[in-house]
Order: sequence, then structure tokens, then C-alpha cells
Amino acid sequence: MFENAFNNIDRAMRNDEGLASELDYAEQTSWLLFLKYLDDFEAEMEDEAALEGRDYEPILDPQYRWDVWAAPKKDTGEIDHQIAMTGQDLVDFVNGELFPYLKGFHAAAHDADTIEYKIGEIFNEIINRFRSGYSLREVIDIVDTLDFGSSKAKHELSDLYETRIKRMGNAGRNGGEYYTPRPLIRAMIKVVDPKIGETIYDGAAGSAGFLCEAFEYLRRPDLSAAEWDILQRKTFYGQEKKSLAYVLGVMNMILHGIEAPQIRHTNTLTENVMDIQQADRHDIVLANPPFGGGERKEVQQNFPIKSGETAYLFMQHFIRKLKAGGRGAVVIKNTFLSNTDNASVELRKELLASCNLHTVLDCPGGTFQGAGVKTVVLFFEKGAPTRQVWYYQLDLGRSLGKTNPLNDDDLAEFIALQPDKTDSAKSWTVNVDDLDKATWDLSVRNPTAPDEAPLRAPEQIIADMLARDEEARLILEEIRGML
Repeated sequence: MFENAFNNIDRAMRNDEGLASELDYAEQTSWLLFLKYLDDFEAEMEDEAALEGRDYEPILDPQYRWDVWAAPKKDTGEIDHQIAMTGQDLVDFVNGELFPYLKGFHAAAHDADTIEYKIGEIFNEIINRFRSGYSLREVIDIVDTLDFGSSKAKHELSDLYETRIKRMGNAGRNGGEYYTPRPLIRAMIKVVDPKIGETIYDGAAGSAGFLCEAFEYLRRPDLSAAEWDILQRKTFYGQEKKSLAYVLGVMNMILHGIEAPQIRHTNTLTENVMDIQQADRHDIVLANPPFGGGERKEVQQNFPIKSGETAYLFMQHFIRKLKAGGRGAVVIKNTFLSNTDNASVELRKELLASCNLHTVLDCPGGTFQGAGVKTVVLFFEKGAPTRQVWYYQLDLGRSLGKTNPLNDDDLAEFIALQPDKTDSAKSWTVNVDDLDKATWDLSVRNPTAPDEAPLRAPEQIIADMLARDEEARLILEEIRGML
């Protein structure tokens, strides 16, 4: 049922001139889903209050509630299209009244972790892109059929929403940076093995895939009320710079069952890492920070190791955001292990000195669709220097792509071998004492792999090309002589 609803939403959006890509579809679906969720949430809170004999003060004023402006109902439960706005009236109301009202929650909310604050944040970051009130009415009617009232419904909706985010990876405008393959995230979480009561942080949250999967890993049907409250309110923390990603992350967490996601809309790198206090630190860091980008000079001043590589700044941030004994799993370009520039060398040196970099997972090309770079996952614990690094080379024997993506089975052997750091044809151990102390080179070099044929020198390549050209010339001369 939900899948058909999402397909129908897509069809309706394709007919609107203001919506051009999967990114637009995801953004506009998100704010409508959020308001429908908020209406169902308010109804649930009202019912609970009535059962307990207490008053409930609704979050939204009556005229801005979903069942008034979006889906006024007949006695039969169907939308009353005689009084429901449509066409230009609907667009004018959304742009001129609804969005300005919802934006106001940002200034009025006293706590950044409340649902009220999230309302203000979301509607300060997006605009209504529907140009046709008839297309918007069509989508509203479909969204109204979605039910957030049960865990089963939320689970199915969250799966569909994740699929929508994944599709954004091929939509241009850097959509791919919002999506990390879920099998890889799940493997990272299994290695880190979070526990109830530990805090989990992602300073480059994107669509909150790491936080959502960590929630799924920790939730169990036998959790006590106190444990459930800890999971809901005192476990998951994130920060995200980009507006669309922030909205996607909040909505993704809500659909997974986290009622008031603690994701802040901020540029993590503007925080001076030397000012991070113990109260700001977390037990676990899970992240795939953006790489290849650059930050302004004044932002780089917040870090002891200056670099124009965004991922290097994030790595310094993550190291300092971990508590002593805390655990991290971070995706980064594989060139981090071998680059010889000062920032790369100094960052490797700091990581090895301040943390136990116990595992490096070498991911094959194509793990991140459309990224065009190879990546590794660094697993580390803060508080003790590295003595040995265990490498695992994820050699799948096939090419990864859109129709053949990474799956959970691909990572099963890695997960099985990692606890004991077992050496195999795909895994090996390197002692830090054996590293070159001038470069701290951590390159992936499988000692069991057959040696590659040495590359020819440029002079040899040119000589071989000239020899083939001469051979071809002689053959053509022979042919001409036969004519």
C-alpha cells in the first residue's frame, strides 16, 4: 500500500513545473510527511492525555493543523473537497501563512532538542516548490492516506524513505553524499557494538543513516521503559551543515521511531576543537564525512593541523569528540593512508599516538556509487597508542554498481574475522614499529597477494609503440606490393 502511495506521489510531482529532480521530490515529500506525522503525533498525545485525565496543549494553532488546512474530513472520514483548499488558494496559503507561521517556532522554542524547535528549523530551511496548487492537492490527498500510528507502518515508511534517499545519489547536485550503503553502516555498527546508555555521535549526519541503523541495532522488544527513554532522548546526536540533508535526517529518524531527533543544523567545523569539553564528548563516533571539499581559512584555524581537505578536519574533530575509551568508525578516502603532504602525515601520526587504530577495512571501488574514489573504514579506540593494525581487504571478485550493490553477505567474513583479528588471504597485521617514522605510511599492501608486474618506464612504452608502428608499416608495404 505504502509503495503504491509513494509511486503515486512521484507521478503527481512530475507534473509540477517547480519540481525538477529526485532531490526536489525528496525535499517536498519530507515537509508534507512531517506535517502529517505531526498531526498523528498530536492526536496520539491528546488521546493519552484524555486517558490520564489531564489537559493537552496542542503544538500547532487550530487553523494550521493538518486536519484543518490540508485534509478537512466529512463524517465518512473522506476529505471534504468542498471546503479543502486547492489551486492557487492552496499555494497562497502555504507560502503566505503556513510556512511563515511554522518558521516562527525556531525563535519561540527554548530547547533545541524539542519537537517545536525541529518544526522551526525544518521550515526555515526549505521552501514550497510546488507551483501548481492542483499538484499539491493531489500529493496531500495521497499523504493523508499514510498512517504513522503503528510501529509496523513506520517501519515500512522508513524503508521507502530510505529508498528515496538512495535514489537521490543519481540525481545530481551532490545527492550521493547523503547516502552511505546500509550494509557498510551495519558492519561498522556491529564492530563498534554500541550498548544502551552509550551516546552515539555523527558530526556529518547527512540523512542520518548511521544514527537510524544504530537505533535499529539497539532497539529490542524487551527494553524497559527507562531504557526506551534513554534510547529516545539520550543516545543519538548529530550535526549537519546542509539544509536539505538536515531535513532528510530529521524525517528519516522520525520514520525510524525517534520522536524528537537531536540533530543540530550547523557547520560542525566552525567549532574550535580545542574548546571541546568533557561534557561535549561521546562514547561512539560513526561517520562518513564529506571529502574532497574545502573550508575557508578561518574555519581551518579551528584545528591544530591545517588542511584544505574537509575530511581531515572532521577526523581531528572526531578524535576530540570521543571520550577516553570511546570507539570510532569513520569512512575516509584511501589516499589518507599514504599521502605524503604535511597534513596527511601529521594526522596519521596523531591518530596512531592518541588512539588505537586497530582495524582498517579496505573497500573496493564502486562501494559508493558515482563517487569515483576508493575508501577505507578506520576503526579506533581513544586513549591508548596503536601497536598493531589489522587490515581486511574486501575483495568481492565482482564489480559493484547500481544493479550490483554491496550487500550484507559481502561483509560477513570481515565481521566474523574482526574480533580476533585473524590473518587470512584477505587480512593481515602490521606492527606500528615497522612503519616508516618519517611518513607513517599506512598503505594497504596485502602480503599474500601476488606481486603485480612492474610498470614500464615511459621510455620503454614509447620504444614499444614505435616498434609496433614500424611493424605495421612493413606489413602495409607488403600488402601494397601484392596489389
